Parts: sequence; C-alpha cells; structure tokens
Amino acid sequence: MNRTAWKYPALLLIGVGISNLGAWVYFIALNLIILDRTSSAFAVSLLYMLVPVASLITSLWSGSLIDRVDKRKLMMLLDLSRALFIALLPFIDSLFFLYIFVFLINVGSSLFESTSMIYMTKLVSKGNRQRFNALKNFIQSCGFIVGPTIAGLLFIIGSPSLAIHINAVALAISALILFFLPALEKELTFAQAERLSLQMIISDWKETLRFTSQHRYITLVYSLFCVMMVFMSGLDSLEASFATRVLGFSESTYGFLVSIAGIGIIFGSIINATCTKWLRLRFLIGFGAVTTPIGYLLFATSDNFMVASAGFFLLTFALSFANTGFLSFYQNNVPVNLMGRFSGVIHVAESLLIILLTATIGLLAEAFSIRATYIIFSIGFLLIGLLTIPLVFNRSKQNLYEQPIEEEIKVS
Repeated sequence: MNRTAWKYPALLLIGVGISNLGAWVYFIALNLIILDRTSSAFAVSLLYMLVPVASLITSLWSGSLIDRVDKRKLMMLLDLSRALFIALLPFIDSLFFLYIFVFLINVGSSLFESTSMIYMTKLVSKGNRQRFNALKNFIQSCGFIVGPTIAGLLFIIGSPSLAIHINAVALAISALILFFLPALEKELTFAQAERLSLQMIISDWKETLRFTSQHRYITLVYSLFCVMMVFMSGLDSLEASFATRVLGFSESTYGFLVSIAGIGIIFGSIINATCTKWLRLRFLIGFGAVTTPIGYLLFATSDNFMVASAGFFLLTFALSFANTGFLSFYQNNVPVNLMGRFSGVIHVAESLLIILLTATIGLLAEAFSIRATYIIFSIGFLLIGLLTIPLVFNRSKQNLYEQPIEEEIKVS
C-alpha cells in the first residue's frame, strides 16, 4: 500500500489512539473519585453496569440515525459532546447526576464506536482493512498499557480531576483530527433529512431482520464474535477477585499481570499487521476463537504467577487475531449502508446477554466457588470456540472470506 493511500487512515488511527488513551485515564480517575466520595465498592461497580445498559438502550435506535447522517460530522459532534460532559464531571456534587452524566457519556461512546466502524469501512479499501484493523488493535492495546501509567503519574503531580480534564482535551483533539479527514458522503439538505421516529426504527428493524434471514451465515459468524465478547465480559468481572482472593496476588502483582495481558495483544497485533499476506481471515477467526478461551482456562486452573501470566498473555495474544479476523469479515460482508442497523440489532442481544451472564457468574461465584465458576464458564467459552472451526472452514462459504458483498441496501 502506497503512502498516499495510507494518509487518511493513518490520521484516523492517530485520532483513535489519542481518544483511547484519554479514555483509560478518564475511567481510572472516575473510579477513584467515586470510591473516594462513597467508600463503596458497589458504587464503583455501578459504573461498569452503566456501559452495557447504555449500549443496550442506544442500540435500539442508533442504527437508524447513523445510517442516515454524515458519519464524520457525527463523530466530531460526539467527541466534542463527550469532552464537555467529561470536563463537567469533577464539578458535580450529586452522585445521582454524576451517574446521569456518565450514562450520557457511555451513550456517546456507543454511538461513536458504531459510527467510526462504518466510517473506517468506507475510508479503508477492502485489501487494506485487515492490516488497518490490526494496527487499530495495536494502538488500543498500547493505550491499555500506557493509559494507567499516565493516570498514575497524573495522580502524583495532580489529582483524578486533572486526569479527567486531560481526557476532555484528548477528545477535543480527536475531534480536530476528524475535521481534517475527508467527507465520504453526500450531505443531505434540511428538506431531505428525515426525523428519527418510532415508525422509522420499526421499519429499519424489519429491513435488518430480512437481511439477517437472507444471509444467515454472515449473521451467525458475527454473532459468534459477539458471544465471545459476552463470555469475556462475564469472566473479566471475576478476574480481579480470582487473582487476589483465590491466587492470593497483591494489587501490584495483579497490576503487573494486567500489563502482561497488554503485551500479549501488542505482540498479536504486530504479527497481524506485518503478516497480512500470509494470515487468512478464516485462520484468524478460527485461531482466535479457540485459543482465547484456552488462555482463560489456563488462568482459571493456575496456582502460581507463571501459569497465570502465561494464560493472560495467551488469551490477549489470541484475541488480537479474533478481533482482526471477525471485524474484517464483518466489514467485507455487511453492506456499508446497513452496518449501523445490523450491528444495532446484534448489539441489543449482546448487551442483554452481557448483563445476564455477568450477574449469573457473580451470583454463582458468591454462592459456590470463584475458581469452579471461572473454570466452568471458561470450558463453555471453549466449546463455543470449537464450534467456530467447522463453521469458518466450510468450503462452500470460502468466497465470503475472499470477496465482499457488493449489493447496496436502499436507505428509505
């Protein structure tokens, strides 16, 4: 790929990197602010629950909006709106209104994620999407490691409030970078624009469900990726408790374990970005879907730091393959002007399952054993991964991993 073709994708990656780095700093700082004000672990856990709840509510209608507007302008608006809300957080005394603001920020983040995926698909050519997705994973994983470090340094020289304000600045910079990216869509006039309505949303859901029934294989493959995310969210909710209470690790040791996980996804992303000519989508999906739960199972059965760290490294290393493979498959096979609605329908089910499975895992761990619960659900995760192998290596569906669907779904 020549330098000219990479000009705008590289600029987009810089914007994504700055925004992602700031998000880590913000989330850690917000956890500390809530804990300082309430001294309640439950109050902090509510922050984690707001993420899938916001995603669930947003997914019901977001696709109808995203598929009908200028994606770049919407992303800029969302960045600036989130920057404003985040900048106001340290000045809010009421815990209730603080949660309201955090909920709105999560709604904006959910909208931004779906919108940016469609914009990336339009901006990056099919032949370069696999490498772009790998580089995106690499940048996000760097934020996973560097973000907490920066947050810690900011807490030393300033306060969590300072860290939050820096995140607001990061989002504003991200919006500025988006301003220099090309507009990829014909802008609608005010007379041509449609107002979002219940009738429109219902019509869009029917249209999307027709697509899913006509392209069941594509829907099934992408749904498997969402099921992976559901299992990972549920297991991750036990991660800290398992490491500290079952394995007896100190908080600093657990922090080092998390850094090893970040190194794993960085190594995986580098391999994905540099070896795109040799790594086929079917291999990426199959390897990631099976090896990720093996990493969880290794961690679940560990009794010392070496085995636990090997499990953490393996699961995130494999996850980088799964992310690149599944997302490239999704971009190549779902019509770009239906992506918002398609992902919205799937994410409604995903968010519901995340809430249900996380609550179930938490209750079972409390009632029985953390290790037993972790092992059982890791095995369940592995079984889902094994089902993926014959699915993705189905010879009759090979063309879907090589050529994208060219049809367009008319936007009413």
